[in-house]
Amino acid sequence: MILPDHKIVKEILIEPFSEKSLQPAGYDLRVGKEAMINGKFVDVEKEGEVIIPPKGYALILTLERVKLPDDIMGEMRLRSSLAREGLIGSFAWVDPGWDGNLTLGIFNGSNEEIELEYGERFAQIVFHRLEEPTSRPYRGNYQGSQHLALSKRRRKL
Repeated sequence: MILPDHKIVKEILIEPFSEKSLQPAGYDLRVGKEAMINGKFVDVEKEGEVIIPPKGYALILTLERVKLPDDIMGEMRLRSSLAREGLIGSFAWVDPGWDGNLTLGIFNGSNEEIELEYGERFAQIVFHRLEEPTSRPYRGNYQGSQHLALSKRRRKL
């Protein structure tokens, strides 16, 4: 079952919360203070924007901290207006028990630069209730993230 707006407000911790970001069946996540464009760190809060070049790849930190209970998971999608401009997002599930800011990967498939402003709504998260609480809530490598989280995958040679 997907949570409607009034249950999102009651059951999910989102901070800072914005009433403008609350949708009928989801919440719009905003561009946070840090990004990485083609491997270069950007202080979005200081710069006020992040510019993704044509065919460029970006990691973007969400402004919001999201904390999920053990019986709710999140599914994220790029906002459709940005997809229409050529952005493509690849987002993981947000497991029950997650707590932290999210780092999202975005590719600019267009031939134009795409600018995202600090605090701009860029992705939506939808919350699904599990049949019952999980016996193994998320406690992985990225738990508690407050800054841009690069891959923690270890390659074996």
